[in-house]
Amino acid sequence: MNKFYVPVAASTACILAQLLKPVGHFLIHGDWNPKLVYSSGDMPSSHSALVSALTLAIGLTDGFDTNTFYISLCFSVIICYDAANVRFYAGKNITVTQKLIDDLKDLFGSNIVLNDKIYMDKMKGVLGHTYFEVIGGVLLGLFIAFIFYIWFGGII
Repeated sequence: MNKFYVPVAASTACILAQLLKPVGHFLIHGDWNPKLVYSSGDMPSSHSALVSALTLAIGLTDGFDTNTFYISLCFSVIICYDAANVRFYAGKNITVTQKLIDDLKDLFGSNIVLNDKIYMDKMKGVLGHTYFEVIGGVLLGLFIAFIFYIWFGGII
């Protein structure tokens, strides 16, 4: 087994997930946006792809009964949970806050003064992922790790 199998499989899964984001967005929403390659959120989750590829690669090389595998599995679960819950709802919170500010401006017009710089910040409303996007990232990562295992391991 090539000593670079684990990092190459994990890195490739992450990079491929980022490159696939415009495609996934187009298939789901019908809107082509190549800038999504550089963004967080959307389909598939690159964090989920990276950690699932890393965990499977470690399991395949070191064994599924090792501490290294269990540590990687624990961190993978935390990262996937964070992407689909904590970061997702942080993004929703940003969207709601921006809508509230816009509604206040519409309601009070020029009578409301929002001079603080924080109101001028352009914040991205999509930070995290839906469960579907996380699962897409996990499946991509598992696929890449398995294909690379066959390739690097000389099984075929």
